[in-house]
Amino acid sequence: MSLTAQPPDGAGAATDPADPADGDRPTDAAQAAMRDRIAADSLTTRRDYLRIVATVSGGLAVGGIGVASGILHRHGDSDDGAPEPKKVADQLLPGDSIAFRYPDEEDRAVAIRLQDGTLAGYSAVCTHLACAVLWRSDRGSEGELYCPCHEGVFDARTGEVTAGPPPRALPKVLLVEEADGSVWAVGTTRSGESVQEGLCRQLGEDRPGLAERLGCPGTGGSAAERTRRT
Repeated sequence: MSLTAQPPDGAGAATDPADPADGDRPTDAAQAAMRDRIAADSLTTRRDYLRIVATVSGGLAVGGIGVASGILHRHGDSDDGAPEPKKVADQLLPGDSIAFRYPDEEDRAVAIRLQDGTLAGYSAVCTHLACAVLWRSDRGSEGELYCPCHEGVFDARTGEVTAGPPPRALPKVLLVEEADGSVWAVGTTRSGESVQEGLCRQLGEDRPGLAERLGCPGTGGSAAERTRRT
């Protein structure tokens, strides 16, 4: 057979890729099915992701509305009188902090000792969307109280907002130190309320003598008279 001669019909013919009888067709079909499954899985994953994001975002929005409207509990909002004193720590050294619950178990709080020895206590619930507030002793000259959810920052000495979206200062937890070095929580304030205002509100009629010594409004007598009596 010459070099230009054609082979007999069917001998050595190239396989037609479109031929249904092609031996590679099952492989192609399997690959196509695999691609379809991957595409379907990817679509399901994207749908699940979007559903999760929508759920979380909706929850944060509802939480924010609840906090803003007063539906959800806020630290220090109770009108049940002055809470009972609670021991927080046997000792708290400069730069240290301790997390605790006060006045009730749902009220997260934090006590910190600044480098100059000052004790400070605050609600550990951010006033933005109620995320947990953390103490970071290595930030700034005195440390800071930080909410990682939306980068909220509060002043360690006053509880006032210094950065981020929180709309109000942190409510204070009033701390006292006993002679043995133990630290006790003895009361709370609402956001923006002074220590005296918080104590006077909570003492109310429960401890009128102490309220008078503190100079609470409505206890009678001038400041000088109250000072002489004490």
